Amino acid sequence: MMSTNFLKYCFLYIFLLITGILQAQTTVSGKIIDEKTNKEISGVEIFINESQKPALTTTSGNFIVQSDSIIYKLKFSRKSFAFETTDISPDNANNLIIKLSQEKVSSIEEVVIHNEKTKYKSKKENPAYRIMQEVWKRKRNNGLEKFNTYTYKEYEKIQFDANNLDSTFMNRKIFNKLDFIFDYADSTASGKMALPVFLNESIYENFGENKPNKKNKRLLVAQKTSGFQDNQVITLTAKNLYRDINIYDNTLNYFDIGFPSPVGTDGFSTYDYNLVDTISVNGENAYKIRYQPRRTEVLAFQGYLYIDTDSYAVLGATLKSTNKINVNFINAISTELEYDNPDDETFLPKKFVTEIEMTPFSKKKSAKSIIAKRSVDYSEYDFNKPLADSVFTRRKEEYDDRFVDKDEAFWATARPDSLSKQEQGVYEMLDKLQHTPKFNRIVKLTETLASRYYNVTKGIDLGPITSIYGKNEVEGDRIRLGARTYFTQNDPWRVEFYNAYGFKDKQFKYGVEGRYMFNRVNRFMIGAGTKRDITQLGVQLTTEDGILSRSFASSTVFARGENASLSSVNQTSVFTSIEPWKNFQVRVDGTLQSIKSANPEGFNLMYYRNGDLRKTVNDSRVSISLIARPGAKFSQTGVDRYEHGTLAPTIVLKYTRGIEGLFNADFNYNKLQFMFYKPILLGSWGKTLFSFEAGKNFDTVPLALQNIIPGNQSYGIVPNTFAQLNYYEFVADTYSTMHIEHHFNGKILSFIPLIKKLKLREVAFIRGAYGSLSDASKNINVDNLKYSAPDQQIYYEYGFGIENIGFGNIRIFRVDFNWRGNYLDRPDASKFGIKAGFQFGF
Repeated sequence: MMSTNFLKYCFLYIFLLITGILQAQTTVSGKIIDEKTNKEISGVEIFINESQKPALTTTSGNFIVQSDSIIYKLKFSRKSFAFETTDISPDNANNLIIKLSQEKVSSIEEVVIHNEKTKYKSKKENPAYRIMQEVWKRKRNNGLEKFNTYTYKEYEKIQFDANNLDSTFMNRKIFNKLDFIFDYADSTASGKMALPVFLNESIYENFGENKPNKKNKRLLVAQKTSGFQDNQVITLTAKNLYRDINIYDNTLNYFDIGFPSPVGTDGFSTYDYNLVDTISVNGENAYKIRYQPRRTEVLAFQGYLYIDTDSYAVLGATLKSTNKINVNFINAISTELEYDNPDDETFLPKKFVTEIEMTPFSKKKSAKSIIAKRSVDYSEYDFNKPLADSVFTRRKEEYDDRFVDKDEAFWATARPDSLSKQEQGVYEMLDKLQHTPKFNRIVKLTETLASRYYNVTKGIDLGPITSIYGKNEVEGDRIRLGARTYFTQNDPWRVEFYNAYGFKDKQFKYGVEGRYMFNRVNRFMIGAGTKRDITQLGVQLTTEDGILSRSFASSTVFARGENASLSSVNQTSVFTSIEPWKNFQVRVDGTLQSIKSANPEGFNLMYYRNGDLRKTVNDSRVSISLIARPGAKFSQTGVDRYEHGTLAPTIVLKYTRGIEGLFNADFNYNKLQFMFYKPILLGSWGKTLFSFEAGKNFDTVPLALQNIIPGNQSYGIVPNTFAQLNYYEFVADTYSTMHIEHHFNGKILSFIPLIKKLKLREVAFIRGAYGSLSDASKNINVDNLKYSAPDQQIYYEYGFGIENIGFGNIRIFRVDFNWRGNYLDRPDASKFGIKAGFQFGF
C-alpha cells in the first residue's frame, strides 16, 4: 500500500513538473525597458524562435507571448534601437527584463558633440546655447489650453520606503514583535535593506473647457492606501510633498521653494550647458544636453535635457539636486519628465516620476532615510468632445467614501503597469501591522504629535496639548484642559470645549462650540458657542469670529515688558457658512458680547456714553465675510479639513454691523475690512510673503471695539504683527497695513566663505501702517490722551532674520533683528528688538 501511494505521488509530482516546464516554455512574459534610462518601451516587435514574422507588437512596456510549440528564443526589434535576442529556458520564462540599447544617429551638421564639460569664451560659442535659444523661441504651452474641451486620465502612485537599514537597526527593541516586517525588505545596491512602509494609489478623471468659459475639474475615481485609509497624518503628508511643475516655466515649485528651471529663459544665469550626444527618444532624434549649476551652494538642479532635433521640443528631462541641497529634512530630489509633442506649439504631459529622500539626521548618503517616490501617468487624452455643464457641477457622490471600495480586479485593469512584488507586499505587510498593538501605539503617538490631540476613546480627543500651560499678567500661571469629538477625518459635526484656571486671579474660564455640516458639496454649515475668558485684544485686525479661535492672552510665557492690557470677554456667537463656488465662502456671524478690562488698575477700558461713565461695553453685531482661496487644495470633506501646501492667495472682505439696543447693546456702528495675502516665488531669489490689510470704522466706538494696529510684546515671532509696537500704541478709525517678507534661501550667505558651510538662510522684511483716529473716537475713552493713530507719517519697521538654524537636517529655528523706523520720541518706544521662533517647513 505504501509503495502504491509513493508511486502515485511521484507520478503526480513528475506530471506537475513537466506541465510547469511546458507552460513556462510556451508562454513567456516580461518587461522591455531602455538600457540607459530604464524607462519602458512600447511598439516593440517580438519574434518567436526563427520566425521572420513578428508574433506580437507591444502597446506598453509589458508583454506576454504564447506559442503551441516550445519557445527557446525571442528576438526584439524596434526602430532606433539595436536588435536584441534572448534565449528562453524554464528558469527565465517569467518576469523577463529586456534591455534595448539605443542606436546612435548620425552627427547633425554644424553641431560639435562633447562628452565632458567644455569651457567656451562666450556662451554664443556654446552649441548648447544655440539649441536652447531655439527652445526659448518656440517656448511651448500646455496643449490642454488650445482645445475647446479636453479629458484625460491620471494615475498617481506614491510609495515610501525606509532606506539604508542594517542588521543593527533591525535588531533594536522597538521592533520586538514587529520583526516580521523585514521579511518584506529588499537589498539595495549598497548592500543594505530598503523596507516599503506606505503605498497610495489614486486614479483621477480630468475634465476641462477653455471656450466659451474656462473651467476644469479633477475627479477622484478610486484610491487605495496601504493600511492607512483613515490615517489623516500620513496620507496628507504624502500628498503634500509634491507640486505640479511645468519644465518651460522659469521657476519650478518644490515644497513651495523656487528652483530655477533649466529650460527657463533665464537658465544660463544659473546653469552651464554642454551638448554631449544625439540619441533616439521614443523614435525621435534628440539632442542630449547635460546641465549643472554654476555654483553648487544655490538651490538648483543638475541632469539632462532631451531636445527634439527638428522641432526643438523638450521630449524629456531629468532633474537631480546637488549634494549640497539646502532644504530642511531633505537629502536629495530627483525628477524624470516625459512629454508628448502633438504639434509645434504645444506639449502634453506623459509621465512624471519624482523621488525625494528625507531624513532628519544627516546629509550623508549612508544615513537612514525615507525614500518618497511619486509617479504620475497621463493617458487617454480626448479633445474637442462636447462636455455637458453637469460634468463641472459638484455632486454629493464625489464627497462620500465609495472611491475606496474598489476591488483588486478594478485595480488590475486600471493601473498602467502591474505592481512589483515588493509593492504588492506593502499592502500585505500593512494589513498585518494593523493588527499589531505595538504598531498601533506608534501610530497613535505620531498622530498625537501632529494633530496636538490625544485620543482617549472612540470619538473623544483631549487637547490641544500645546495649550495646557500659559502665563500672563492677570492670571499668572494658567492651566487649560480641553476636548473634542472626533470619530473620523470626515465628521459632519464636531463639539469642542475647554476649561481653564488662573492661579493668580483664582478664576475659572470656559469655552464650548458645536458645528454641524448639512452638505459636503457646498459645505453648508451652522454653529454656535459661548465662552468666558481673558483675551488679548488688538493682536489681529481681520479677526476670526469663532469661539475657539486662538487666544493670545495665554500663549506668551516670556514677554518684552509687563503686559497688563488684557480684557475679560463674555461672548456668545452663532454662525452659518456656505461655499456656493469652489474655494469661495460666504459666512454670516451673529455675536453678543460684553467686554471689560481684566485688570482695571493697569488697563483702562472705561468710556463715556450719553454722559455716563461705563466700564463694560455691551456689543451685538452681525458680520458678513466673503473669503476667496483661488487655487487652494484641501483633503477631507468634514467640518474640519486639512489644506495642502500651495501658493494660493487669501482674500477676505468683511462687513460688520453693530446694532444698538439688541440684547442691551450700546452702539450702532458700521465697519468694513479687507485683507489680501499671497506667497510669491521669485526663482532662484527665493520667496516673498506679501500681506495687505485695510479697514474703516464709520462710527464712533470705544477702545474695546476699535481697530488696534497689532503690536507684539512677546519675544516670539508672530505673523502680521509689528514687532516694536506695544499693545494699543496705535488705534485707528481708518487704517492700512502692509507686510513684505522675503526669504532668500541662502542666496547671499552662500557667497561668504566658512559661513556658507552653516547653510543658514537670510530673511529681509519691512512693515508699515498708516491710519487716522477722529477726535470723537478719542474723546469717548477716559484715557483719551493715550491713544493716537499713525497719521503724521507711515509708521514702519524693518530688519533681517537668520533662519535654517539647527543641526543635520533639522533646521527649524529662526532669529529676527527688528528696528523701529520712526515715532522714536514716544516714552515707551522700543527702538530695537530680537525675536525668535520655530518654522516647521522645508
